[in-house]
Amino acid sequence: MKERETLRINGLGHLEIGGCDTVDLARKYGTPLYVMDEAYIRKVARGYTEIMTSGSGDGLICFASKAFSVKAIYDICKSEGLGSDVVSGCELLTALDGGMDADKIYFHGNNKSPFELELAIKNGVHAIVVDSFFEMDVIESLCASSGKKIKVLVRVNPGIDAHTHHFIQTTRVDSKFGFSIADGTAIEAIKSVAQRPHIEFIGIHCHIGSQIFELKPFELAVEKMTDFILTIKKETGLKVAELNMGGGYGVTYTEEDKPLKPEEYVKAIVAKLNECIDVKEIEKPRLILEPGRSIVGEAGITLYTVGAIKEIKGIKKYVSVDGGMFENPRYALYEAKYEAVLAGRMRDEKTETVTVAGKCCESGDMLVVDAKLPCARSGDLMAVLTTGAYNYSMASNYNRNPVPPVVLVNDGKSDYIVKPQTYEDIMSRDVYPFWSQRNK
Repeated sequence: MKERETLRINGLGHLEIGGCDTVDLARKYGTPLYVMDEAYIRKVARGYTEIMTSGSGDGLICFASKAFSVKAIYDICKSEGLGSDVVSGCELLTALDGGMDADKIYFHGNNKSPFELELAIKNGVHAIVVDSFFEMDVIESLCASSGKKIKVLVRVNPGIDAHTHHFIQTTRVDSKFGFSIADGTAIEAIKSVAQRPHIEFIGIHCHIGSQIFELKPFELAVEKMTDFILTIKKETGLKVAELNMGGGYGVTYTEEDKPLKPEEYVKAIVAKLNECIDVKEIEKPRLILEPGRSIVGEAGITLYTVGAIKEIKGIKKYVSVDGGMFENPRYALYEAKYEAVLAGRMRDEKTETVTVAGKCCESGDMLVVDAKLPCARSGDLMAVLTTGAYNYSMASNYNRNPVPPVVLVNDGKSDYIVKPQTYEDIMSRDVYPFWSQRNK
């Protein structure tokens, strides 16, 4: 295991996170179990805000809710000076209930429902990031009916290839997100916004992809976006008060990954923006960045208990655990790579290469392929690392498995931030139709 700030091996040879022995956590809370390190989350969030404040003078870091949306994370983010971006009605309400100020919330999504848009307008979010002409019509109608006016950013596609998995690239020419600068639809979208009396244009947004390890794509995106600011000024006379550059900063999943430190991404973006402002002589917009994975990804691990072990001689050895694609679908979706360890045997020599399989009734239900481990035994405690982002948030009840609880750890203390889900919870929404014999 590559040494990480969130993790250490204690005197018993056990994996420890946030001062808590993972063997003790599994014994107390059961498995599978998501565990999040509060101190690490706060450190990364604070680092972002400090660099942003010192570098741009006027900017905001917004936590990307899709990475991990629970009330406790918004409470932490608010206390560290962050805003948030949300992409659904329930993410919005969770952020508000977690204490996030509405005026620091940006509402994203390529197909927001009228109900969700009405919720955003009613609760006074700072801005809606519009993604289609259809959406503009809905927003204008809702605002006209309620007598309100809402600020918007227009999401644009700058056409940057960020070299990530094609499922998580968001600025390809054929992307479902944003208006293309290249084909002229982006400027037409901004002109359309300007003609609507109940919508106030305040800026532009882009997000070039996820899990990016290089600075160049972000610098190129700033070049493109500031060029577009000049186009907007020339063709419409409108002021771009805010420039939202999204997120996408990489984290370490395996030893192959070589991400930069989070603050290095911010420094590069701020420096490039300041350079472009000087060279192009444009009015300085307020800079908004939206990291998610890089704040919570490495802060989290998932604990499992090893169950069945099956070896196909000369071909493969499967080590099955009590989780699977219902609590981490990322391998099934795009073959995401992870590192696994035996959390109670951290000093044992790694003697075999195995496939860590889940318990779901799917051949593709794998968690880690080619995991290097000590010889695993049924009952061993396994930890999969860097599961703080897009694991709980993408979990489901497939095969009617309960979504695992989430425990927050800090300085040797632990407590639930998401309570366990029971079989009864899953079945509680089931009903029989009125004509069923079960209702008589």
